[in-house]
Amino acid sequence: MQIKKERQVNAQRSGGFFNTVKWLLAIALVVFSVVGNIYFSSYPAPIRAVVIIFAMLLALLVLATTSGGKKGLDFFKQARIELRKVVWPTRQETIQTTIMVACIVVLMALILWGFDSIFATLVSHLIGA
Repeated sequence: MQIKKERQVNAQRSGGFFNTVKWLLAIALVVFSVVGNIYFSSYPAPIRAVVIIFAMLLALLVLATTSGGKKGLDFFKQARIELRKVVWPTRQETIQTTIMVACIVVLMALILWGFDSIFATLVSHLIGA
């Protein structure tokens, strides 16, 4: 049991160095994109945009290979699976619900306007205005 834990710790330590290198590489790619965009401002914007997009995608690919990136990808995969399980309302249900909400909002607005008018009248009579 103890040997298994030691192996896991050693694996995390060795992976930690490579994760740090990958994070530094990704940060360097982002910095390259920003500085390169400023430094090469004389070049046409579409060319700079393509280079920036390529560098950012490369940075994302590098980050996806880190332990945190793998956890993030797993999270998005699980979220996609859960999203498929959702039963979305039909168009008719959506329209009916929207109409009900709009009617309730108008009704509440009228009720609040009535209370406001009553209180405004009472306060104006109390202060003698």
